[in-house]
Amino acid sequence: MKAFHSPDSLLHAPATYFRRGKAIAHLEQPARYDLLLAAARHAGHDIDLASAFGVEPILRVHSGRYLNFLKAAWDRRAEIEPGLEHILPSHFKRPEMQHYPTHIIGQVGFHMADLSTPIHAQTYQAVMASADVALSAARHAASHGHAYGLCRPPGHHASVESAGGFCFVNNTAVAAAYLGDTLKCRVGVIDIDVHHGNGTQHVFYDRDDVVTVSIHADPSNFMPYYAGYGDETGQHRGLGYNLNLPLPHGSGDEVYLAAIEHALEFCQRLGVEALVVALGLDASEEDPNGALAVTTQGFREAGKRLGGTCWPTALVQEGGYLSEILGENLRAVLDGFDSARGL
Repeated sequence: MKAFHSPDSLLHAPATYFRRGKAIAHLEQPARYDLLLAAARHAGHDIDLASAFGVEPILRVHSGRYLNFLKAAWDRRAEIEPGLEHILPSHFKRPEMQHYPTHIIGQVGFHMADLSTPIHAQTYQAVMASADVALSAARHAASHGHAYGLCRPPGHHASVESAGGFCFVNNTAVAAAYLGDTLKCRVGVIDIDVHHGNGTQHVFYDRDDVVTVSIHADPSNFMPYYAGYGDETGQHRGLGYNLNLPLPHGSGDEVYLAAIEHALEFCQRLGVEALVVALGLDASEEDPNGALAVTTQGFREAGKRLGGTCWPTALVQEGGYLSEILGENLRAVLDGFDSARGL
């Protein structure tokens, strides 16, 4: 399988974040990129650098003012406080508040959903590179049937105008929009990350050109808390085109794989002709998040099921954090996918 990456992914290097009110070492570390790239290379996949696509494909998903904010935020940090090492919100926009502030400190709270997604000096470059990786994978999948994008930072928690959950630009949504535009077909997104893909759901919630399915740990006591429930099925033209499959905490291979089969059947029933897999590996039994218990063999079987369709498919890296088996889990998914396609 062709695997795309960008060394600029290393430019974003957050040190800490707040989890349940406590500052801890950040899970989304540059070492993830090194480990996953080494695993793909060691498995014999065809490694290639991503192409530059510019902002136009990203504007199919995100607003112009949001991208302008991400680009300018670091250069405006002195307006918040001289000498800042990172940018985080001190106030948050609430649903009843609708005005857009002109000062950067207000824009930070408008566009950033939590305290886990700090902006640093080169965050914007890393974010754009991550989107380029997703777009490169989508373009190759459209013409050659399949590709993997080693995206970092991840993206599936980013909504149209908001960063959060380690995510800035929604790489999965950008890839899905690109595939749909290129192939002129309905695209499916199947998110197998341990966390609900709330950003992707938000992007496509009132649309019927992209079918969104998320398989994740029960969010009632797990991030993102406020979305990811079974009664969220879309609205307006998108009604019936969103499916959430929350799993009991501690679920293993059998439950996880049954959910993937359900997701594939749902996409097939709604006329999907191309697929983006939001490839979170944090459902692993050894992931630091600890919510699900999928084994390496379970990931291999997941790859087989996802590769068992005839749809052009882009696998876009989402979560999956440092553990002794993170690289093995990526190899397992890609090997399972390739075996299903006779590669």
